[in-house]
Amino acid sequence: MSSGSNSPENIRNVAIIAHVDHGKTTLVDQLLKQGGAFRENQVVEDRAMDSMDQERERGITIKSKNTSVRWQGGIINIVDTPGHADFGGEVERVMQMVDGVLLVVDAYDGPQAQTRFVLKKALAAGLEPIVFVNKVDRPNARPQEVHDMVLELFLDLDATEEQFNATFLYGSARDGYAMDSPDDERVDMTPLFKAFQEKIPAPKVDPDGEFKMLVSNIDWSDYVGRIAIGKILAGTVKLGDQVWRLSQENPPQRAKISKIFEYLALGTNEADIGYAGHIVGLAGFEDADIGETISFDKEAEPVPFNEIDPPTVQMFFSVNNGPFAGTEGDRVTSREIRDRLLREARTNISIKIEDTDEGGVFRVSARGAMQVAVVVETMRREGFELLVSRPTVIKKRIDGKLMEPYETAYVEVPDESVGGIVQSLAVRKGKVEAMSTRNGRTNIEAVIPTRGLIGFEFELLNLTSGEGIMSHLFLEYRPDSGDIRTRSTGTLISMEKGECMGYSLTSIETRGKLFVSPGDKVYEGMIIGENPRTDDLPVNPTKAKQLTNHRASGSDKTTTLTPAIKFSLDRAIEYIAPDELVEVTPQNIRLRKAILDSNERKRAAKKGAPAEVV
Repeated sequence: MSSGSNSPENIRNVAIIAHVDHGKTTLVDQLLKQGGAFRENQVVEDRAMDSMDQERERGITIKSKNTSVRWQGGIINIVDTPGHADFGGEVERVMQMVDGVLLVVDAYDGPQAQTRFVLKKALAAGLEPIVFVNKVDRPNARPQEVHDMVLELFLDLDATEEQFNATFLYGSARDGYAMDSPDDERVDMTPLFKAFQEKIPAPKVDPDGEFKMLVSNIDWSDYVGRIAIGKILAGTVKLGDQVWRLSQENPPQRAKISKIFEYLALGTNEADIGYAGHIVGLAGFEDADIGETISFDKEAEPVPFNEIDPPTVQMFFSVNNGPFAGTEGDRVTSREIRDRLLREARTNISIKIEDTDEGGVFRVSARGAMQVAVVVETMRREGFELLVSRPTVIKKRIDGKLMEPYETAYVEVPDESVGGIVQSLAVRKGKVEAMSTRNGRTNIEAVIPTRGLIGFEFELLNLTSGEGIMSHLFLEYRPDSGDIRTRSTGTLISMEKGECMGYSLTSIETRGKLFVSPGDKVYEGMIIGENPRTDDLPVNPTKAKQLTNHRASGSDKTTTLTPAIKFSLDRAIEYIAPDELVEVTPQNIRLRKAILDSNERKRAAKKGAPAEVV
């Protein structure tokens, strides 16, 4: 790259795709180091790109983020992509900001199910791929086999001839080297920097035209408010410039640019000018939405924005009305919950928020249960208390027929687990379309109703002792597949409010598995365990042992309770039945009946109406 880094010829915009644990974040950290982003003695936090707490904990990327590396007078903008299909909205936006894609695959595992989703989107967008086969120093590394596996995947995803002839590089992100061939000398990342320069096209922009930018992402700052992020498609923009927000739906809105941000290493720099081809953040908008065009010209045609996959599941959020409401969180009103959800919907285009006929109850539509669970977990950490229903799929009437969403599921499991997985898919109305075995692991491709996928990931982990992995892609709407029963057990329901006693839990444990321990607070209608039979069983976990003056020898021997099952938020949301809710507070996750009073539940059951939240 020649001098004059603000020229579009010296800019490369690249999306990075990788499966969990294949080294994406480590690779970006190395590029930043070797690009001179850090001082020699600077302590750098690992996983620089994963800035949300939940991303570090879950080991996944949720929000797309950008950073940039300077190399030989040029700029390489690197945009991180979420790998999980639930965060598809993030992926769609990234593809409109970049001109190429870097696929990172493990030299032993090869491409995994979860990389298919983003790679399919990238290839469909016509992006130029570079493949980095990472961890070639691993024992049992098989870089040549992995090379062939990636090419098979490209064929499978309808890559063009140019994309099929992608550049392959080999190396170790951890040790900081890349090579054109697995047998080359192991030096540094120069071959990868060169590949960016030579293989990824410069952004197709008009530097001399009138300023235009498509908003592909939204950020928020307490100091300047909303920040519109995107690639400048034409012209330049300066501080103080008057601009227009253009969209297909609303009339043009005027605004004045108050800040321009460039993305550098792990932070942002304020700039006076934004140039064509750069990915920048612009502030000065009371409101700006993803998919809008920002332009000097009020009459300009808005830039087309790709349609994203439709939401396929919905859940209800409501105010906590349980006996402990307001004792564990400080944000508990319906107004606070509604405002927070609307704020989420502004920066997350694949989530939709709607009011319902019932006060304090909101319908949240999304791509998947995990996407909603991330929102709930974030709110919980911010001090919110709320109730969340089980996810249900969004059905449609098409030509008079009731239709539901179907997905293609890609599952990879150890060979010995195949029987159990195929049986589980069949129970969930899944139909196996293809199966292949390699090195002790089997890949299964199945078409399944979205309903059938709810809770399947946990079953997959149980049946494969944690070794199974899954990814899914929205396929189409098909005729309703009928009843799918994913939980065959009932529950143990507390009849009383109070504190759990070891004495009563010991006798209750003979009836099923416990979700609570001695000392835990419970209330009437709270689910405290699982009944192996299909019905719900009322129990009293607060009963203490009657004390007497007489002691029979041996009668005081203590019995040890089996440790209680503790639910993660994701697991709880997918476990509950349609007439149950998850109570989420900063301190606890509780399972409960939607109707707490047992007599009211019986009356609702007699009427034949499901006792759901809405």
